[in-house]
Amino acid sequence: MRQSVTMPARLAVEVERVARKRHLTISRALVVLAERGLEVEAEARASLNATYRRFMSESDPERKGEAGKDLIRAVFGKDAIAEDPLL
Repeated sequence: MRQSVTMPARLAVEVERVARKRHLTISRALVVLAERGLEVEAEARASLNATYRRFMSESDPERKGEAGKDLIRAVFGKDAIAEDPLL
């Protein structure tokens, strides 16, 4: 497929850097980067689903609380829950 893509200059510079470093054409570098991005997104989705299933299946209240915290971190980022250093 032939497709025209417009991207910010900073991103274009990074794509060119990847192409030079890996001895690829710009088009091939775009394909490689897009494929990797899709893989990472699929892995993140699978991890989130596994964390959700763990939370939903947990019956022990203490473990469910930890699983809930893990789920919150998976959704909002690792720093989403402020830990109290005194506890």
